[in-house]
Amino acid sequence: MAVVEINFDGLIGPSHNYAGLSLGNLASAKNAGGTSQPRSAALQGIAKMRANIALGLTQGVFLPQSRPDRAWLASLGCAPETAPVELLANALSASSMWAANAATVSPAADTEDGTCHLTVANLVTMPHRSHEWQGTLAQLRLAFANPAFTVHGPIPAPFGDEGAANHMRLSAMHDAPGVEIFVYGVTGGPFPARQHIEASRSVARLHGVSRALFVQQSEEAIAAGAFHNDVVAVANERVLFAHELAFADKDSFYRDLRALLPQVEIVEVPTAAVSLSDAIQSYLFNAQLVTLPNGGMALVLPTEAQDNSRVWRWLSEMVAGDGPIRQLIPVDVRQSMANGGGPACLRLRVVCDPETVDPRFLVDDATLDRIEDIVATHWPETIEPGRLADPELWHQIGQARASLLMALDLGELA
Repeated sequence: MAVVEINFDGLIGPSHNYAGLSLGNLASAKNAGGTSQPRSAALQGIAKMRANIALGLTQGVFLPQSRPDRAWLASLGCAPETAPVELLANALSASSMWAANAATVSPAADTEDGTCHLTVANLVTMPHRSHEWQGTLAQLRLAFANPAFTVHGPIPAPFGDEGAANHMRLSAMHDAPGVEIFVYGVTGGPFPARQHIEASRSVARLHGVSRALFVQQSEEAIAAGAFHNDVVAVANERVLFAHELAFADKDSFYRDLRALLPQVEIVEVPTAAVSLSDAIQSYLFNAQLVTLPNGGMALVLPTEAQDNSRVWRWLSEMVAGDGPIRQLIPVDVRQSMANGGGPACLRLRVVCDPETVDPRFLVDDATLDRIEDIVATHWPETIEPGRLADPELWHQIGQARASLLMALDLGELA
């Protein structure tokens, strides 16, 4: 079997709006009440997927969920027409586009039973995300129905689990046995620590992971706006790329990691060169660190990192050196960034044989052409805050999603 890493990107949905629902997410709070551009947002995401394909990477997609979420509102005794505005905003959120929060993934090489395990994230910390898991689980069970996979339901509340955004994997190569890093929070100053250690330990047990480390995210990072670990660290194969202040006890973490994976290369960005504030504003670490077909590594990062002179200076000096990361690839995902999610937020990494995945969830340029046509035709061009209660908008959002499901022959998700 040809085992590769597949990046499954969440297609940005037609209800993409700036309601500012994510406490601790500085970009989300800053842009609350602004006018969003769902069509432009989705086209930017599609362009990122095309760029990955052009690099020679295997690309997948997850689809927007039904919005407004009428079932969730009904469980609260409401219909969209009668829901308080704050509940309606939560029911309309397009946040499932950030597929890094879809699930935690342990490749077959790491698990006791030799299957690739996925546990859907419960996302219980934030109301607008807490009702995503049912729709996400439905897609995971379709995409990964092959016996090569084991798909788990969510960890029960109150143990908050935010998926792959707080999980890293390091290995000599993608298909080699790895060390899985579960990053959890304890405190975060004025903001909640979203990943609970009890959830992380439960996922590791369910997956049968033999080599796991449980690492505390620093309170300083969370308080600065690093609501997920992937805002201050990212890993790929043998390389860990992290901010100096990402972890509560980095010395112990690095020592334990080197004991389990002696060939690990740690690329640490010092605070003296790039502050936490600059790292979080630019989403320097919320990048896709990928292995290219020629064997080198590239960092696919938001154009905001290029716009920040201090960040870009440090990155340019890094790639000019003799380190493992050899290429910088800026991508424009400004609409997602304005709501608090960069390139890494938009994707879930799954190491597997592509032949075992439902082909309807894998994309090439031709498939993306079809998706792009539907987005250009059906996605709202803008959504102003005052339109969230507009039934005509709800109808347009529903029709847009229905057209997409029909085009991709995924009517089971309707």
